[in-house]
Amino acid sequence: MSHPADHSRSLHQAFTAARMRAGARPFLAESAFCGGRVWSFEEAGREVDDLIQIYARQGWGHGHRVALALGNHPRHFFHFLALNHLGASIVPLNPDHRGGEIRHAMSLSGAQLVVAIEPRRAELYAALQDDGPLAHMAVLDASQLAQQLPAAPSGVAALSEDPWRREVAVLFTSGTSGPPKGCVLTNEYMMTAGAWYRDLGGALTLRHAQERVLNPLPVFHMNCGITSIATMCLSDNCLVLPDRFHASTWWEDCVQSQATAIHYLGIMPPVLFKQSPTLAERQHQIRFGLGAGCEPILHPQVEARFGFPFVEVWGMTETGRFLSNQHEPRHTATRAFGRAAEPVQVRVVDDQDREVPQGQPGQLLVRASGSDPRRGFFSGYLGQPQDTEHAWRGGWFHTGDVVTQDATGMLYFVDRRKDIIRRSGENISAAEVEAALAAHPAVARVAVMAVPDELRDEEVLAAVVLVPGYAAQASLAQSLQAHCLELLAYYKAPAWWVFRDSLPVTATNKVSKNLIFASGQDPRALGLDLRAFKKRPTP
Repeated sequence: MSHPADHSRSLHQAFTAARMRAGARPFLAESAFCGGRVWSFEEAGREVDDLIQIYARQGWGHGHRVALALGNHPRHFFHFLALNHLGASIVPLNPDHRGGEIRHAMSLSGAQLVVAIEPRRAELYAALQDDGPLAHMAVLDASQLAQQLPAAPSGVAALSEDPWRREVAVLFTSGTSGPPKGCVLTNEYMMTAGAWYRDLGGALTLRHAQERVLNPLPVFHMNCGITSIATMCLSDNCLVLPDRFHASTWWEDCVQSQATAIHYLGIMPPVLFKQSPTLAERQHQIRFGLGAGCEPILHPQVEARFGFPFVEVWGMTETGRFLSNQHEPRHTATRAFGRAAEPVQVRVVDDQDREVPQGQPGQLLVRASGSDPRRGFFSGYLGQPQDTEHAWRGGWFHTGDVVTQDATGMLYFVDRRKDIIRRSGENISAAEVEAALAAHPAVARVAVMAVPDELRDEEVLAAVVLVPGYAAQASLAQSLQAHCLELLAYYKAPAWWVFRDSLPVTATNKVSKNLIFASGQDPRALGLDLRAFKKRPTP
């Protein structure tokens, strides 16, 4: 797959073509519980046209970067489309970031303007005042853009004159284990990702001009902010935006928003499954869910209860296109996420980049076939060329994910490389232990990690958030450990247990394991030691 079928060479061109084809059809919508307003392609087009005039009047365009803090709302995409038409790039800001995180994003991106909604505008302004070089940054109220927008600065970034190769956005990685990197994305990346999703077929078949995709992921995430909007433009469909995932009203929102598809995070299926059944959970029109991290222990039960396939996919901001397990049989009782499909090629390798035998865990490498292995991928990490080249060493993108591959080419997720625990010579996947614990009725959220062990190199620790009604006490920790010992090899069960009221997460709901404990703190000092109960079973 190279160019989309309509040959659009930018997001705005794809939108304009859809506007001409499907002017009165719905394009962007608030979810029912966020107001429920719907904008047709034509109505959205008029909003975009007005913004183009406002930005252009002050000289904003090719080479500029504009930071957006507009929330999960259609207005984010109105600004994105307008700036894309003018040749500018956007820097979507994470609403959960504060202080140093904001300054890091603004300094690294080199954005020259922030457009935000209140009260986020005031928070951003205050954060930037603490940084000398950023203190004079214009931070504007989106509702006052026409009155407040300053003239665009000169000396802007040198971006490609070819719209296809031109930078359209800088998205930041989640930064769960270090400072977020800025991924530079182009129109080629967007259009390739959108066409890829549009054409997947199988359980992820998108009907032309008939879908309403309810996506609770944030707009600064590539899933919603890049792939989903591009796909809607290329298929004349509608993207429905809740402000975030609300478990208590989710199914009613699905029904009232007339959603025909949803996107999900790994935490969503178990949270929804543990709720009491409701009429709305089977009154919806949903044909499929697309996401990652649905635990194998619950996956078949989740699909049976809610009545549609939860299709597991794998992807990264850096890759754009994702691999997907959309064709039957989908192996829902495993962590299968699909096979390679042209032009995406894969390898599974050891630490020396040598291919491992089938069924053995190794790092997943990906690339595009043909003469340009980076075709359709991100352009690089902004300001970090050495990191970019290191990730692409040998002509393959090194994902950092550990997977296995079977004889049919099916890929199975094991864990992030940094989440492999090495205990007495055994490699333990934190994700596997987390999946086992997530199935326990007492567990609302869990993070599993390595802690030092004087005898075994590393030992397994579980930080657990309990479902309301369960008490954090030693007897429950013993019960949870016994649950793991029934499902997993004895050495995989956590030996150390810490109960928490909550766990720190990124805005994409990934646990930030590096923030659970204070820097330099030994987690064992806060935990229950159940090593004595973790023994090899007697034959």
